[in-house]
Amino acid sequence: MATPAKKPPSVTKMSSKGQVVIPEAIRKELGLEPGTRFLVVANQDAILLKEIAPPSIEDFGELLDELRKQARAVGLKQSDISEAVEHVRKSM
Repeated sequence: MATPAKKPPSVTKMSSKGQVVIPEAIRKELGLEPGTRFLVVANQDAILLKEIAPPSIEDFGELLDELRKQARAVGLKQSDISEAVEHVRKSM
């Protein structure tokens, strides 16, 4: 079985406003649209852009289940949450 050919790296530059253009071929390959949000991480001489995508309904359900388990494990009750929400509302 043949391995896929490696794509050559792309080159871009930063504008005076700190803006960087993601090359069109990469935008198309990843399906990036205008307004896509990214997490930006710097590590020595490298910059990593990670697309921030909202969780799917399935992922959200799994996250909610995990949060509920953690809340039960530490003894958090619904009344604790209601009190915290009320406290924040009063402080606004």
